[in-house]
Amino acid sequence: MTTPAELSSRFNVSGVAFDAGNGGLNRIVVNTESAQAHIYLHGAHVTHYQPRGFDPVLMLSSHSFFQPGKPIRGGVPVIFPWFGPRDGFPDAPMHGFVRLKEWNVDSVSRDGQFVDITLSTASDDSTRAQWPHEFVLTHAIRVGPALSMSMIVQNMGKESFTFEEALHTYYSVSDVLQINITGLKGSTYLDKNQNMAEMKQVEDPIVINGKNDRVYVDTQATCVLTDPRGKRKITVSKENSNSTVVWCPWQMTPQGMADLGEGQWQRMVCIETCNVKKNAVTLEPGKSCTMKATVWVERI
Repeated sequence: MTTPAELSSRFNVSGVAFDAGNGGLNRIVVNTESAQAHIYLHGAHVTHYQPRGFDPVLMLSSHSFFQPGKPIRGGVPVIFPWFGPRDGFPDAPMHGFVRLKEWNVDSVSRDGQFVDITLSTASDDSTRAQWPHEFVLTHAIRVGPALSMSMIVQNMGKESFTFEEALHTYYSVSDVLQINITGLKGSTYLDKNQNMAEMKQVEDPIVINGKNDRVYVDTQATCVLTDPRGKRKITVSKENSNSTVVWCPWQMTPQGMADLGEGQWQRMVCIETCNVKKNAVTLEPGKSCTMKATVWVERI
């Protein structure tokens, strides 16, 4: 594993540092006049984003595991090549394997108030044992007044493959019972709490008043999360994403989610930029595709 000192020597960029984060895992720390961010090489995982003058945008669990082989709870997990449990493979890791891998740092650069970081991972013996395809996956992250994240999938093999992908973003809110989400009115969703029943989003805005786990399909809509108590709204726009997941675990017991701190369910909601279920992507040999999410905050 490359050390923070070696990374600092390779990528000497103003406002960017490398250190050993929680659990001793390699971490990139961005600190500029426009924003702060933390990005772990474990899973290419953005765990912190805070534009200047605002509270943190992302929720990171106080009980999260920071261990090799375990996912980080909170922030922005990178999901690939399947979403949730893998059908027919009960022992496969939830949400795929890339969030459990140590990623490579390809580039770090700065353009004024923006810092651009590119991380990548690729197929190897461990991934082929679980999913027999050749790929390169890149996570391009831009930190500035807004946070942009792009997942770039390349098919390096000789056959097409089909995959699911998601930026499983946990947003920090003052009280999930008081927030609302607009942008998905009229969309069709699959309700995981009702055996994946297909339903129509009639209510607008969406409010959280119980366990919520919905996969909105065939939508490229921009979502706006309004947090009156927090006196802000968070806008999530996306490109080449045809699904959106809205998730709140509600009052999970420690047995149900041991890596989520007590009561933290009330301080979070997930709005996930993704291509899942019927919107899974089929990629031909030699081709690539990019899914992008952009997040920004405004006062209300």
